[in-house]
Amino acid sequence: MLADMVSVSARPRECSIARTLEIVGEKWALLAVREVFLGNGRFDEMVRRTGAPRDTMATRLRALVGTGILERRQYSEHPARFEYHLTEAGRDLYPVILTLMHWGDKHLAGPGGVPLVLEHRCGHRLSAELVCQACGEPVVAEQTRPVRTR
Repeated sequence: MLADMVSVSARPRECSIARTLEIVGEKWALLAVREVFLGNGRFDEMVRRTGAPRDTMATRLRALVGTGILERRQYSEHPARFEYHLTEAGRDLYPVILTLMHWGDKHLAGPGGVPLVLEHRCGHRLSAELVCQACGEPVVAEQTRPVRTR
């Protein structure tokens, strides 16, 4: 009986967060996605704006295309050149990018302030906030609980 309990507790928790991090949890992958959100879908521009080594960026972009987060579209034939665009799955990462940006602005901004702000089409500064779809209240960790679905 104790052996069964030990083996159960030793197994990693099945988790959507872990599965997601397998794809986008590496620094250069998320920075590549950030660049495409900011309108920089060309390889050389991504390398320049992220500081990533070229071979590392190429590997990350292949993985992001392979997992369906980005798609590659040719924009020049001679020489063959491509740019990257977000798929639906990639666009669904926007709240994640906004939330990471908000956290960094709040906890890591230096004396010079935040390096970039986003403006909504209404003209106001965009602020990331997670709210419950059912009641509209802000979501805070202390007011949530995990519920197993299987």
